[in-house]
Amino acid sequence: MTPYFRGALAAPHGFFTREGGVSQGVYSSLNCGLFGQDDAAHVAENRSRAALAIGAMPSNLLGLKQVHGPRVVTARTPWTSGDGVEADAMVTDRLGIALGIITGDCAPVLFADARSHIVGAAHAGWRGAVAGVLEATADAMRALGANDITAVIGPCIHQASYEVGEDLRDAVVGRDKSDRKFFVSGRPNHWFFDLPGYCAERLAAARVETSILPHDTYADEARFFSHRRRTLRAEGPGGLQISIIMRAP
Repeated sequence: MTPYFRGALAAPHGFFTREGGVSQGVYSSLNCGLFGQDDAAHVAENRSRAALAIGAMPSNLLGLKQVHGPRVVTARTPWTSGDGVEADAMVTDRLGIALGIITGDCAPVLFADARSHIVGAAHAGWRGAVAGVLEATADAMRALGANDITAVIGPCIHQASYEVGEDLRDAVVGRDKSDRKFFVSGRPNHWFFDLPGYCAERLAAARVETSILPHDTYADEARFFSHRRRTLRAEGPGGLQISIIMRAP
């Protein structure tokens, strides 16, 4: 069994946990990150299990070299696993193409248009969200013919777990001073940032109906990998979870 969460999207999709895979040790067990130090055969099996769980062919599961930017790729044919370009979002109007986003605390955002069946997937860390990756994903879907887009923000780090410094706050607020509302005070010169709330407001401004799943990757160690949790504990490398969406027939 490969467990995952679903949102209110009119397309086969899943926000996967760290459970239900074959990886061992710090990567236990459904690590789907292609560029870590896990056994490549284990990662391939994990990604295959995730694809099959939503009804996709493993060979049609696409990924990217995610770089925390606003670039969006329009996927029309499959590419070899690991050969994705540097980008942080994908869209497609082709049957059978499955879009996979890897996260450790950043927000995985899946998009669908119920009428056109066009789908999208974005990796939204704070840098990508500020740079406009979510709006760019919606724009790319509309360029393919989407009109009524719905999005779900999947498991990610939530405000109670996300203490940040002045540099991050200044970068977010520097774009729009009204975004101060997504920060609450913590220790001196530190704040707690509401990443999913910020993403949802950016999507609302882009005319995308959005919901947020309640799962906090940092706080729920049993079910989720967390880059921030590993970093604060000086634990070294670790796993990443995958979120996938595919165009419905």
